[in-house]
Formats: sequence, C-alpha cells, structure tokens
Amino acid sequence: MTRIAVLDDYLKIAPEVGGWDRLPDGASVDFFHDHLDEERAIIERCAPYDVIVLTRERTTFTRDLIESLPNLKLLITVSARNRKIDFEACRERGIPVCHTLQGSGPTSEHTWALILALYKNLLLEDRSMRAGEWGVAIGREVLGKRLGLVGLGKLGKKVARVGLAFEMDVVAWSPNLTDERAAEAGVKRVSKEELFATSDIVSVHIVLSDRTRGVVGRDDIARMKKTACLINTSRGPLVDEAALVDALRSGAIAGAGLDVYDQEPLPLDHPLRDMPNIVVTPHTGGFTRETYTLWYGGACENVLAWLNGKPIRILQPPK
Repeated sequence: MTRIAVLDDYLKIAPEVGGWDRLPDGASVDFFHDHLDEERAIIERCAPYDVIVLTRERTTFTRDLIESLPNLKLLITVSARNRKIDFEACRERGIPVCHTLQGSGPTSEHTWALILALYKNLLLEDRSMRAGEWGVAIGREVLGKRLGLVGLGKLGKKVARVGLAFEMDVVAWSPNLTDERAAEAGVKRVSKEELFATSDIVSVHIVLSDRTRGVVGRDDIARMKKTACLINTSRGPLVDEAALVDALRSGAIAGAGLDVYDQEPLPLDHPLRDMPNIVVTPHTGGFTRETYTLWYGGACENVLAWLNGKPIRILQPPK
C-alpha cells in the first residue's frame, strides 16, 4: 500500500481536478484542507505517508521535519519553484523532490484586477450598492498614468502589455534589467529612485531570494507620491510590510492592492485586514481552476511515473 497526502488544499479542489482515479488499487490519497504551523503537528499528520504533495510554499519542510518522517519516499511540490524545502536533507535521505508544470501566468490578470478595483473603487461601490446607496466615491483613470514595474520577467512583461494597451507610460527597474531588454518589452528602464518617485502605480514582479528580500524598502515607499498605489502579487517579503502599513495609515500613499504577505494565512488581527484604502486577496493570484488542474494533475502523473519506475520531474534546488 502506498499512502499519499496532499497538504494545504484550502479550496478543497485537489480531489476534483487531480485525476487521482488513475492511481492503482494499491495507492490511497488523503486530502488535508487546513494549514498546520506547529512542526510537531505536521510530523504527526505526515508520518504515515510515503508520498507528500505540497501546495506551493504553504508548509515549510525543514531538515528536522524531513528526518522525522520515516516513511517518506517522494516529495512533490506543485509548480516549478519551492524555497521552503531543505533539499540537502532530502538528498541525504534519498528522497527525490519533483515538481509539476508552472502554468501560463494568471497572476498578471490578478494584478490588473487589483489595480482596477483600486482605481474604480469597486469594492466600496459594491458594498454601498448592497446597503441601498447610489454612488459614494469618484474613480480614477489609468489612461496616461505612469506604471512602474519592479521586475520585467515573464509576468512583468504581461502586466506591461496591458498597461501599454491602456496608453499608460510604462517604466521598469530591476537589479539586472538593461535598456535593451526594457525596449524589447516596449517600456523604458529607469532608476529605482525615479520609478518610486514618479510612478502612479508601482507593481512588484520579481522572484523572492536572499538578494531580493526587502527590495521595496522603507526609503522606496517614502519616495512614492501621495496619490500612488503599490501592488504586490509576487511574494510578501519583497516589500517592507511594516513600512507599507505605516504609509497606508498616515496617508503617505493612496492605497495598495495585495495578494501576498509576510505571514500566510494573514493573522486575523493583522492591520491590513481593516484598512479602507486597500484591496486584499488571500494569495489567489496564481490559483485558477486551470492552474490547479495542471498542478494536481501533474502531481498525480509524478506519482504514477514513480510507482512505475519511469522518469519524474526532478526539482533543482533554488540558487
């Protein structure tokens, strides 16, 4: 009997889209829809399982945790990146770590949903309509505004294309961005200081690493215009969250659209839950039905390949 656990399936969608009925009779799958923080509780939950499927980076697999799971033989993470796995500990135990395909990048769509929700006061107007009111706020146009992109990779370019279609002035900065690469995307490379000081909307699209953690710092936020908004659909620790909260509280910037946070799930008493000048979503930017089907279907395919002695998608440790 091969026992498989799927962790952190918050939306209870893994049983529906994974195609788990393809597994042989000797394999069983259990789905866990809650999240555990305490390592001892995670160990107790995971100890019986041969295969564990991680939903992105929701649960951290430390060396102590990995060494405390005697039955673990295969670790699968959905998508193609996970910085919360101790790869060296897995290697020493002979546990392969594999991944699924990444998806087409729905996060860029979510970025624009946040931008437009802020600029058009969609949440405020929806709530006021339901309360019997008729028009309580004045929206803004994105036409002619400056969109500043922190990062111009695959997702940043997709966001840029929409901004250009809206006839925005699109600029970008990242540590390694060149004038040529920016021009290829139809945007202008500027200094980090200029981007934060002149942009009406700053949107973060950069990979989290030790080098980029806190790349949007207190000084950067302090440079932003009072009418500007900050959007983050990448990773919470890229932005100095305390500085952002201070700026939003004081009115130093106009608003924010956030899908990611330093701690996830966001604590119930976190100040970002109560601020009127922000739009917040629970890290759902990349989580569409199409993406979940790709992820959990790919996880099942990896299990099948592993059971049949066929090649699996080995995940390389992050640099």
